[in-house]
Amino acid sequence: MSVDIDCVVVGAGVVGLAVARALAMSGREVVVVEAAEAIGTGISSRNSEVIHAGIYYPSGSLKAQLCVQGKQRLYAFCDGHGVSYRRLGKLIVATDETQHSALKRLLEQGRSNGVDDLQWLDAAQARALEPALSCVAALWSPSTSIVDSHGLMLALQGDAQAHGASLVLHTPLLLARCTDQGFELHMGGAEPMTLGCRELINCAGLSAPDVASRIAGLSAQHIPTMYLCKGSYFSFSGRAPFRHLVYPAPESAGLGVHMTLDLGGQARFGPDVEWVERVDYRVEPARADGFYEAIRRYWPGLPDNSLQPAYSGIRPKISGPNEAAADFRISGPAKHGVPGLVNLFGIESPGLTSCLALAERVVDALNL
Repeated sequence: MSVDIDCVVVGAGVVGLAVARALAMSGREVVVVEAAEAIGTGISSRNSEVIHAGIYYPSGSLKAQLCVQGKQRLYAFCDGHGVSYRRLGKLIVATDETQHSALKRLLEQGRSNGVDDLQWLDAAQARALEPALSCVAALWSPSTSIVDSHGLMLALQGDAQAHGASLVLHTPLLLARCTDQGFELHMGGAEPMTLGCRELINCAGLSAPDVASRIAGLSAQHIPTMYLCKGSYFSFSGRAPFRHLVYPAPESAGLGVHMTLDLGGQARFGPDVEWVERVDYRVEPARADGFYEAIRRYWPGLPDNSLQPAYSGIRPKISGPNEAAADFRISGPAKHGVPGLVNLFGIESPGLTSCLALAERVVDALNL
């Protein structure tokens, strides 16, 4: 088989587009194949659009490293490409004295990760920023922001295409076979085709393990089990009295029900977490019942019947409900032994923040 192009990227979410851009800028001929009808219809369009500071993740983990690195790269990219974002900042609040120690540990964790702008606030200082808050202390993260995720993806796509990359929609990968020259790809869709490439990068998000299982020649031991973790979000029906993002002190099950704002100032609360067996984005209105008590711990003034279903997202976890949270997995030739292949697994939050730094790691993995 003759090789048709240098590189195929599977998946046109924010990470896939960032990877395609980085590869095209390195001089490779790149085609992005996407099974859906448009870019970013999965994880990339179902998240809180927060640019994270890098506070929560274990020191030395890929999530910590790439979030801190990616945040700076993302701000520079947005500034250079006209992508809308707002540096709103975030308050992480302790609502009673028992949470003081958890907040102190989080301060130490963030600083260990290289987040050098975190500030400890007492109750009065926190309320000076957000008078409606109820708390005994807070951490202030001024480098946390919100971004127009769709605008970001369009800018990444445009930059990739300006460097010669191509995008093909409605084109699922059915089968990939390793050859002496690289890979033979059998693509589905309205116009099935066979495509040859030297390098193959799997950025398929929720479908990444399934795509990897379609690569003949890749051992199953290098394909993790995927667990689907669904979070539902509710919007506030009025204008919430907040100018910054508000997160409760971390809980054992996650980050708790937090409040984010979109670029229009609309407040959204979530998530409530449930492990699911299949992708289903419906938001059950009754799930709001459990939100009120959690939110009123830090916003006692939340009115009754003021929350309405907004959206849900599903995270592609590679650790189960009773396991420690897994790190990002960038599985390149050095790990699995297949030349020219990189699989990205478990790219959940902070994947959007980390997308440009992740792309750099993919190029490095191919260049080894």
